[in-house]
Amino acid sequence: MPAQPPTVFPTDPAAWPDFLATTVDASLDAARALIARLKDGTPRTTAEVLAGWNDADIALGSASAVAHLLAEVHPDADLRQAAEERAQAAEDLATERGLDHELWQVLAATDPDGLEPGAARVREHVLRDFRRAGVDRSLEDRDRLRALAQRCTEIGLEFSRNIRDGVRSIRVPLEQLDGLPDDFRAEHPADEDGLVTLTTEYPDLLPVRTYATDPDVRLALTREHQSLGWPANEPLLAELLRLRAERAALLGYPDWPTYDAEVKMIGSGQAIADLIERLDALTAGPAARDVEVMLARYRQDVPDAAAVTPADNLYYEQVIKNEQYDVDAREVREYFRYDAVLPGVLDVVSRLFDIALVPVEAPTWHEDVQVYDVSADGSLIGRVYLDMHPRAGKFNHAAQFGLVPGIAGRSLPEGVLVCNFPTGLMEHDDVLTFFHELGHLVHEVLGGHQEWAMFTGVATEWDFVEAPSQLLEEWGWDAGVLGSFATNAAGEPIPAELVAAMRRADGFARGAWTRRQLNFTALSYGLHADPPADLAGYTADVDARFGPYTPIPDTHQYAGFGHLEGYGSAYYTYLWSLVIAKDLRTAFTAGLMDPVVGRRYREAILAPGGSADAADLVEGFLGRPSSFEAFEAWLAQGA
Repeated sequence: MPAQPPTVFPTDPAAWPDFLATTVDASLDAARALIARLKDGTPRTTAEVLAGWNDADIALGSASAVAHLLAEVHPDADLRQAAEERAQAAEDLATERGLDHELWQVLAATDPDGLEPGAARVREHVLRDFRRAGVDRSLEDRDRLRALAQRCTEIGLEFSRNIRDGVRSIRVPLEQLDGLPDDFRAEHPADEDGLVTLTTEYPDLLPVRTYATDPDVRLALTREHQSLGWPANEPLLAELLRLRAERAALLGYPDWPTYDAEVKMIGSGQAIADLIERLDALTAGPAARDVEVMLARYRQDVPDAAAVTPADNLYYEQVIKNEQYDVDAREVREYFRYDAVLPGVLDVVSRLFDIALVPVEAPTWHEDVQVYDVSADGSLIGRVYLDMHPRAGKFNHAAQFGLVPGIAGRSLPEGVLVCNFPTGLMEHDDVLTFFHELGHLVHEVLGGHQEWAMFTGVATEWDFVEAPSQLLEEWGWDAGVLGSFATNAAGEPIPAELVAAMRRADGFARGAWTRRQLNFTALSYGLHADPPADLAGYTADVDARFGPYTPIPDTHQYAGFGHLEGYGSAYYTYLWSLVIAKDLRTAFTAGLMDPVVGRRYREAILAPGGSADAADLVEGFLGRPSSFEAFEAWLAQGA
């Protein structure tokens, strides 16, 4: 049993500033001391140098994880700001370490001969990262690179804060809720003026876009959502793109995507461009056909409708699926009550990976957060936190955050799921999102038992990170899996026939969905490959080429595109990983709940964390290199 106990959060609201001091500040101080010790001139063996580096990695990673999490989820704005300042400090220290010429010389002087494979991999990656930070550049260049990295961190935190705190709303007459489910209408009573407030948070946004028969209310709310972060984020994004381009140039790369992709599975910026072209050819036809069907149906309601916009697509997808595939989304959602979905999905994952998630009572940052201890093979292997519903000032998308890096023999991994689900009935898409994000969380815990901090948890190549999550979404389409927890108010399980119809209906608009992801991919890549002077104009050009939907005028979706900060030029990750996920799915030939394959997948893909190259992990599991074949077949099924 590791010596370090699980994180203990304060129970007294007044104690949170001290918590930051005794966790984040103390860990940053420890990291600084460990770095200084490596440079104190004391002769050390290669093993001792690498061990010292690992200790500093653990301290720095621990500080960064806590700071970044609390900056996104703590209910107190002052505490979020204090955490954000610590997150900046952690990123600045990481930048300083990467540009520390003296420290680099200590690592470069180590002897690679005789190292065990894990240590050799650490040494190789550390020296690579030093080079990519610019440690071998002139003093003047290093100073500039340091300033650029620090400013990029500052911009990124502000960019994210503007999205998180920039929730928008509209007020509409009660009749504009026509088409929305009864439970939604009951939860949104009219105020004294007879108006209903709808926000851009997902529990409002998605039902309105999916069910509201009034195109004006769909348009109004979608327009607000596509203006999140604007205008504040426009100059921030423009500066971030310029600074990343300058960093890449100083480091000898032609552009940011080339620099960024060097350490990812895809390998090069040109390979991203090639992927975009390949997917363009695969998706253009299917997407156009999907949109034609939607527009034809739209014109039955609005004869002079000229185009399908992002305010229309979800609504007409569900209308067409209802009329042509006999799938009524309102009926489907009756089987997905949050109180049943939560334990049901956790049970599925527990059985699949042969683990146990046991609820525990422990203090957290908010009363809604639930805590579970995770066990496997009779031993405690980690702790997870589920923060599942929206609130003011909270991260307003869905993501998994690390909290404690798991280190073999020293600390168990702790991870956090941050979502924004309704407390009542859920959309099927919500259930898929739950499976997806849980895929990250399970990866964090099962992979969080490495000796080396830089390879623990989900620390694989970044463009592989989404593959295990997208694979786990497959369980959300399986009749047997859904039937184990999805029940209506009468306790009746979701019929297998309905799930089969849902699967058939899911083929509709698959081309358009993939094309929309490609649109974001091309925007993410193009903005970084050659930063434009006119962000809105460039975005319009990308939308015009890749669509598939006609953009809503006077919106600024790039200002609320949070992935441009975190993923940078690498939004392609989602489609790249989807190709791999569809290939991994082919191994489950005897059914998705096959315990033998589930255990083999756990051990071959999840448990290694980043201790081996992702391509090697995939090949080891499949018995062959990954291919596009399964993805192309999946895409063709929707044509």
